[in-house]
Order: sequence, then C-alpha cells, then structure tokens
Amino acid sequence: MSASQRLKSILDKGQWTEYDQNLASNDPLDFKDTKTYKKRLQASMASTGLLDAAISAVGKIDNIEVVIVAMEYNFIGGSMGVVVGEKITRAIERSLKTRAPLVIVCCSGGARMMEGALSLMQMAKISSALARLDRACLPYIAILTDPTTGGVTASFAMLADLHIAEPGALIGFAGPRVIEQTIREKLPAGFQRSEFLLKHGMLDMIVDRRQLKTTIAEALRFMSPSSTVEPNPNPIFPKSK
Repeated sequence: MSASQRLKSILDKGQWTEYDQNLASNDPLDFKDTKTYKKRLQASMASTGLLDAAISAVGKIDNIEVVIVAMEYNFIGGSMGVVVGEKITRAIERSLKTRAPLVIVCCSGGARMMEGALSLMQMAKISSALARLDRACLPYIAILTDPTTGGVTASFAMLADLHIAEPGALIGFAGPRVIEQTIREKLPAGFQRSEFLLKHGMLDMIVDRRQLKTTIAEALRFMSPSSTVEPNPNPIFPKSK
C-alpha cells in the first residue's frame, strides 16, 4: 500500500489535511553512485507524486483527531533523510501544540545513505522530540509494516507507547542476510518477522490491516481517558481505571 492508501484506510472518510508537503531535499552532499541523487529524487517524485518519502497530516480516526505520518516505500525505499526527519519532528511538535495523539505508519529501509550523517542525525532529532511528547503524556502509536528496518527501527519506530505490526512484516535493524554473513550462523525460521518479534516481546500486538482502524481507535480511547468520544460497546482493550 502507498502512503496515501494507508491514510485512506485508517482515517475517517479517507480524508485528511496535509502539512509540510512542499519540503524537498536539496541534495546536501551532491551524492553520486550509479546515478546521481538528484536523478533518483526526480524519478521518485515522478512515480509517487510526492516530494519525499512521508505524508504528514491531521485527520480523524473514529472521530478522534490525530496527527499522523505515513511513510512511502516507493520513494527511495521509504528511506529517512533530512526531509522525512523534519516532517516527523514537525508532526510531533504539532501534536504537542494541539494535544492530539500521534500515529506513525512506518515503512522504510532505514536511513538514506545519499545524505550521509545528515540522515543519521534525524534519529536523534526525532527521538528527542518524542521524549518531549512522552513528558507531555500524549499517546504515540507506531504501526510497523513490511519492511520497517535500519535507522527507523533504531529510533522512532520502537519508541512508541504501543507497537502494532502487520502480519508477516519484516522488522529489524540489519537484514537477515547481513546478520547471517556476520555471525556465520543460520537464523531461526521467521526471524525478524512480526510473529517472531511478538513471541520475543518486541511488539505489543499483530493486527490485520482490515482491523487496524478499529484497533487504533480503541487504543486511543484507552490511552486518552479524557476523550469525549463515546466508548465502543465491544472494546478490545480493558477500561482504564
């Protein structure tokens, strides 16, 4: 699913107000490999209709207003560069300002190598902003999809109050092949997949995308007892005290 399809499936009436959509990378390192970074950016912009690998928005989930970010894997593997880091940080600040809960749909191969250390800096930048969100006692839910790897997993994807993964999603830092080549051992079956991680305590739950909206709404009601939204008569989560 694309980032926009994710938002349509989660948000009421498939509608949202987008923010920071005009942010774009200026190729800070003038990076080149088999292609120039500028050409890769131009190709991804043309294929996705986005200026970078994330959509930052405000919308409602079952009548609960949320600040939400959805990552776009088809934009250079959903990699996190300066623009993605800035969009997520601004979304967190928007959540702090409006007192609305934060939801991030993670789908990424990790940090964007074409921006070098500037990309890696986004891990600390976003984590610092999330620390402020935590001190403000505002809920943050991370949706981990296939794949969620690298610097995204090593930072904001695993710093949520609630971690919900889709079935069979690849979630980890280094990929299985890299780990096997490094430790020179065969990994267990299903290693780094959602079910394996849930069994080993790295996730809170696995939810099919068809039940995702309902699950997020129930979680937000449980985590935000001051919500004015009427409670679900068949709650997934127990009532808060």
